Amino acid sequence: MGISDIMSLDVTSVWLVLSVVAVAAGVFYLYSLILRHLAKTTVRNKVVLITDSLSTLGNECAKLFHTGGARLILCGSNWEKLETLAERLMSESDPTLTFPPKLVELDFSNMESVPEVISEILECYGCLDVLIFNSSMKVKAPVQCLSLEMDRIVMDVNYFGPITLVKGVLSSLICRRTGHILLVNSIQGKLTMPFRASYAASKHAVQAFFDCLRAEVQEYGITVSTVNHTFIKTPSTNSEDEVTAKSVWTDVKPTSLGVTPKEMATELLKTLSRAVSSAVLKYSLSQDQQVELISTEVPESYRGKGVAAHLAKAALDFVVEENLTARISCWYIRKYVDENPHLGYQGYIEDE
Repeated sequence: MGISDIMSLDVTSVWLVLSVVAVAAGVFYLYSLILRHLAKTTVRNKVVLITDSLSTLGNECAKLFHTGGARLILCGSNWEKLETLAERLMSESDPTLTFPPKLVELDFSNMESVPEVISEILECYGCLDVLIFNSSMKVKAPVQCLSLEMDRIVMDVNYFGPITLVKGVLSSLICRRTGHILLVNSIQGKLTMPFRASYAASKHAVQAFFDCLRAEVQEYGITVSTVNHTFIKTPSTNSEDEVTAKSVWTDVKPTSLGVTPKEMATELLKTLSRAVSSAVLKYSLSQDQQVELISTEVPESYRGKGVAAHLAKAALDFVVEENLTARISCWYIRKYVDENPHLGYQGYIEDE
């Protein structure tokens, strides 16, 4: 092979690499355009309430929906932080295409203030189109170490607060015969784990309430959705250094555990656009900290859309997060493990 052949080969390789990079960039850009279009068509001009706008997930939802032209009602327990969030949203968007967010101070741990807050919420625009319940309080401790007072606080934030707000605005939704209520709930609303008694109890309670509510209000044109996540990453749970965290690679590199707030916000937007209800995971847990992944019910409307893989990943991510050993008797969870050895789930699976 001569020098000219080598140079020709090098040029070809360079062009091939550049072509791959260009295609990848084009796909990423196209995805961004589709996402922005989805946000605009889903929430444009709609009144959207976020119960905890100050959380990492709440921040991402606020940014995504504000860009999409929603009339936001941002709730949170700290007024100064709400003002800072609203100012940032306005400074980063085109004021001719967006609406200034309305701010409401809301703290579900103070249940006496909730009725007054409900009135304030309804006065913002006179109606509601979308309600996103993402407020949550998590505790981890043995049962004997948690006081009844702490149990009540957890139930107030995770259960009584959301259902009180729903009851306060439901008549308005029924009168208009429209609306979408979306509960962001933990996967522990579907299963129980040691040292999570109070938290899991509150999540089971709110899950059951919203599941019942869905059946009751469907005839009025109101959609009720629940999204059960395993683990939402926050800056404190990410291992990347500050430089990496701010780079584009945080958006495109694969991760094996949990989801980022941005990914979760995108999933909520998709749930709103599709008006779906929820998917169900089933587990059993033995006394030796071994979880058996029995089966996953996939609703008929989800079949053939890759939902099985998403549910399998959710189950396995939970196993990794809780440092459990899994015994798999669900065929497509086993299939997901075998087809994705790079995700490192094998170390948590007991051989049969």
